[in-house]
Amino acid sequence: MAADLPHRPSFIPSLAYKDNRAALDWLQHAFGFDPSEVLTDADGNIVHAEMTHGDGVVMIGAEWADWTRSPASLGGKNTQRVHVRIERGLDEHCARARQAGARIVKEPEDQFYGERAYIAADLEGHHWTFSQPVRAVSNEEMEKATGFRFAPLR
Repeated sequence: MAADLPHRPSFIPSLAYKDNRAALDWLQHAFGFDPSEVLTDADGNIVHAEMTHGDGVVMIGAEWADWTRSPASLGGKNTQRVHVRIERGLDEHCARARQAGARIVKEPEDQFYGERAYIAADLEGHHWTFSQPVRAVSNEEMEKATGFRFAPLR
């Protein structure tokens, strides 16, 4: 029976929004995510939604419990950031997000780990990092560029 189930990623982040319906529309327009699942109650309220991008999935929910809040309800505070890897067109992606009203927290820039990345805050203040591979970088090159050292976990 398990062979008949669709593939799901091992990790699926879930973000809370004050207005999850507006978030679905905005994330589609600004970041190019595709709504893949939207469940509503008898009154038409969205009770669960998922969006996809490439092989990734993110759940878009409401403030449904005391412990789940949007950054918009917490003075802009975030406890997580979602990292989305795109294959090409990072600068154009950033321009699209900016045009849609994203606040660009960090402009596109080549990183020591071989990717070009930018950080954007969405309509309710969730932070998203978008990156695109630009070159292969060895651990030794990263250590030399940063002064950091790769260490074994104990």
